[in-house]
Amino acid sequence: VQLQASGGGLVQAGGSLRLTCAASGSTDNIYRLGWFRQPPGKEREFVVAILDTGRGTSYADSVKGRFTIFKDNTKNMYHLQMNSLKPEDTAVYYCAGQRAPYARTYYERNQSKYTYWGQGTLVTVSS
Repeated sequence: VQLQASGGGLVQAGGSLRLTCAASGSTDNIYRLGWFRQPPGKEREFVVAILDTGRGTSYADSVKGRFTIFKDNTKNMYHLQMNSLKPEDTAVYYCAGQRAPYARTYYERNQSKYTYWGQGTLVTVSS
């Protein structure tokens, strides 16, 4: 499985961006797709996850109500719509794929249980 993240850029506070994670290869191995982010000088953290069916979403409290994840099944793409962006959303955003043995929601925020990782895309929100 290969994951390619794109869509990052520079945006003013209050603006919007849409990130895309394109999956290729043996995509049937993806049970859950997650987005994580690493702010400058901080550790990587969970943002949102969605089941490969396109259902079963879960959001970090910090982005709930502002970010929306959805899947385009026709293109095997996962989109992260980010609205009302804040300077604290500045980070490198990574998409990651999780396999079925970690299907329990208990694992959805656990980075170590994600097998496939994209290369990251930088989002910078200016104040």
